[in-house]
Amino acid sequence: MDDEAEATQTGAPSPDGGRERRWRLTIGADDETSAALSSDDKRLSAALDALYGDGANAAADPRKRRGGLGRSAPRVAQWMGDIRSFFPAQVVQIVQKDAFERLNLKQMLMEPEFLKAIEADVNLVADLVSLRSVMPAKTKDIARAIIADIVAKLMQRLEQKTVEAIRGALDRSRRTNRPRSRDIDWQRTISANLRHYQPEHKTIVPEKLVGFIRKQRRLVDLDEVVLCVDQSGSMASSVIYASIFAAVMASLPVVRTKLVCFDTAIVDLTEELSDPVEVLFGVQLGGGTDINQAIAYCADRIERPTKSHLVLITDLFEGGNGQELLRRLAALVRSGVNVVVLLALTDQGRPGYNPAMAGSVAALGIPVFACTPDLFPDMMAAALRREDIGAWAAGADIKLIRAEAEAPGMHE
Repeated sequence: MDDEAEATQTGAPSPDGGRERRWRLTIGADDETSAALSSDDKRLSAALDALYGDGANAAADPRKRRGGLGRSAPRVAQWMGDIRSFFPAQVVQIVQKDAFERLNLKQMLMEPEFLKAIEADVNLVADLVSLRSVMPAKTKDIARAIIADIVAKLMQRLEQKTVEAIRGALDRSRRTNRPRSRDIDWQRTISANLRHYQPEHKTIVPEKLVGFIRKQRRLVDLDEVVLCVDQSGSMASSVIYASIFAAVMASLPVVRTKLVCFDTAIVDLTEELSDPVEVLFGVQLGGGTDINQAIAYCADRIERPTKSHLVLITDLFEGGNGQELLRRLAALVRSGVNVVVLLALTDQGRPGYNPAMAGSVAALGIPVFACTPDLFPDMMAAALRREDIGAWAAGADIKLIRAEAEAPGMHE
């Protein structure tokens, strides 16, 4: 058998095929020539074309090539995630520098008036966080201020509901007339003080307060929540929301919260949770994905499984050992850890995910679904109460991923 035939049979490219592949990637793949490339090569070609190609007119006239990351090209965070997954760190730095200079991103970020004029949302935060490593110091200060403003607005939107939903350490079966201000039952207090209504002031003087007795809990008795978040480019919005929720939950005295972000490396941001902006600046959006390694890290830090809740936020495209990942998740479930997998934590709630892995995880008895930020506090409260998350999701009109064939590790 000749070398070319053997290479074809084993799936490896022939020498001629390798040269053709490199040429296709160099000049850019159009609809006609892209058939010669694998799906990964097409992603690589699209990522390179977003920076070094011309966008719409490359096929018509290669001489008109110019850089562009406009609306028709991948989002910056997604694009940088693809670049990191294909190239080593040294090359990534060069490509990011090219993007910063060729596409006038530096000029855009140096103009706060422009940034404030566009819609301030999690996608803008993701783009700014993705680019911070190549920002000049002055630009980084502007970006931090803009991120802080967006985070403050998101916190205002999400914090109150999160606090109300998760502050579940109140023993509501017992009442007191000397409650703390945040434990006052206002409906019962108003009813008990109607006779003290002051018409001239149009208000009630609450002579008697009615509230709940706060359950006294030692630190070691608190439930622990571990948010384990995939920070690959496709999960950018989910990382932003997860970081904000982690910061809110960390401020509550009724639960212990940890935040672990991962791609092929692991970043434990638990100590930064007092400052959500600092948390976001610790995130490294983009790169590959090793979920198994991240779950191993979290599992090693869970001391009391029956008081622990692991929320894994990922699209389940595992770049590491998938079978070992399933075995680790199965072991966590058997030990008593309350495991929930969110395929996305975004306003759209319509994720792209690995259906085979999602089905295998669901077969372990783990609820797998996408969740919007507005529903996350209620989901987290249900998890802390150890309610059936599948039933909660059905009640919230959320579609659960159906279990596929029994996953490896269920009974090991």
